[in-house]
Amino acid sequence: MEDVSLVHSCSIVFVSFMAQLLAFGSPQAAGVLYPEWLNTFQESKSTTAWVGSTVIGVGLITGPLCSACVDSFGARLVTIFSGLMVAGGLILSAFAPNIVFLIFSYGIVVGLGCGLVYAATLTITCQYFNKRRGLALGIVTTGTSVGGFVYATMQNKLIEQYGLDGCLLIVGGLALNLTACAGPMRPLNLPYIKHKPALKCTDKSLCDKELETEPSVEHRIEVCSTKKHLQPHRQYLHQIYECMQKPSFVALCISIFLYSLGGIASVLFIEDVAQSKDLVQHVAHIPLVSITAAATGVGKLALGILADVSWVNSLHLYAMTVTALGAALLVVPMWKSYAGLQVLSAVIGFLSGNWSITSYVTTHLVGIKRFGQAHGLLMCSGGIGMILGPPVIGSFFDWTQSYDLAFYVAGCCVVVGGAVPLFTDFLCRTVNNEKKVTGELDCDLEPEVQNLSRCNTANSVA
Repeated sequence: MEDVSLVHSCSIVFVSFMAQLLAFGSPQAAGVLYPEWLNTFQESKSTTAWVGSTVIGVGLITGPLCSACVDSFGARLVTIFSGLMVAGGLILSAFAPNIVFLIFSYGIVVGLGCGLVYAATLTITCQYFNKRRGLALGIVTTGTSVGGFVYATMQNKLIEQYGLDGCLLIVGGLALNLTACAGPMRPLNLPYIKHKPALKCTDKSLCDKELETEPSVEHRIEVCSTKKHLQPHRQYLHQIYECMQKPSFVALCISIFLYSLGGIASVLFIEDVAQSKDLVQHVAHIPLVSITAAATGVGKLALGILADVSWVNSLHLYAMTVTALGAALLVVPMWKSYAGLQVLSAVIGFLSGNWSITSYVTTHLVGIKRFGQAHGLLMCSGGIGMILGPPVIGSFFDWTQSYDLAFYVAGCCVVVGGAVPLFTDFLCRTVNNEKKVTGELDCDLEPEVQNLSRCNTANSVA
C-alpha cells in the first residue's frame, strides 16, 4: 500500500472542497438569478423555473454515468473536463438569446459538469481517507453550501455593477479555477484501485471457452469483447433488481422524489416571494439564499454527527427532518415580514442538511456491496423530482398569481415524503415482530453493513 502523508490527504480535502464550491456556487444561488431571468426573458415563472431545476437535476440523474467516467479516466481528468464544462456553460449563458438556450447552457451543460465534479471529489476523498472518511466527506460536501452562501451575495453585487450578463461572465471565469483544483488529485497506486473501464468482465471462463473453440482470431476477439460487456451489465441489472425488492428502499426512493419535488422550490422561489410581497424595499438585507446555504452547511455537519450516535435511528432521523421541512414550507405563506422569512430560511436550510445522511441510510438498507447501484437509483429519483418540482410548483403561481398555494402544495409533498419511510418502517416491524429491533430497519438490514466506517473504495493510512 502506498504511504499517503497527512498533508497530502488534507490537500485532497481542500481542493475537493474548493471544487464543489466553485462548481455548485452559482447553481445553489440560482434563486438570486431567477428574478433577473424573469425580467430579461419575460417568460412565465413555471417556464423560467426549468433553468434552476435542470441544473441540479441533471447532475443527479447522470450520477451513474459520472461515476463510470471517474472509474474509467480518474478523478483528475474528470475534474479538468468538468471545469471546462461549468465555465463554458456559464459563459454561454451570458449570451443566451432566449430561455430555451439558457436551459441548455446553464441547465444541462453546467448541470452535467457539476455532476462530474461531485462524483470525482467524493471518489478521490474516499480513496485517501479511511479512519476519518466521514469527517472528510462532511467537509467536502459542505463546499456546496459555502458556495451557495458566498455566490448569492457575490452575484447580487455583480448584477448591480455589471448586469446579469457581466455577472455570468465573471462567475464563468472563476469556474476555470476548477482545472487547478485537479492538480493534487493524484490516483493512489494500490492493487485494488486501478483506473480502467468501469464495467469489467468478471467471468473469464466465458472468454476462455470461446478462445478454445473458435479458430478465427477476429471472431474470437469479437466474441470475447461481447461477453465482456454483456456479463457486467447483467450483474448490474440483477443488483438493481435486488435493491428494488426491498420495500424500505423503494419507500426511500419515493421519499427522495417527493422531497425533491417540493423542497427545491423553497430555495428557488423564496427570494422572489420576498420581492413579490415588497418586503425587501428599504431594507439592507442578506439574501435569503445565502442564509439557507449557510444553514444547510451547519445542518450537514450536525445531522451527520448525530447519525453516528449509536442510539439514533438514521432512517427515523432522515424521515423526521423531511417532515419538519415540509411543515416549515407550509408556514412560509403566513409570514408577512422579511425577518420572518430570514428565520424560516435558516430553519429550511438546516433541515435540508439531511441530504448528507441519505448515503448513510442507503448503506443500512441494501448493504455495502449494492451501495453503488442503490445510490445511483436514489439520486436519479431525486434528480427527476428536482427537474419537475420548480416548474410544477411555479405553475401554481401562474394559475393563482400568488405563492401561497404553491408553497402549500410543496409543503404537502415534502410532508408525505417524510411519512412514507416511517409508515413503511412501521409495517416492516409489524411483519417481523419476532425479530429483535436493534435501532435500524431490521426487515431490510443487510448483515454486512454493521460497520458503518467501511466504504467500497480503497483504504489508506490517512
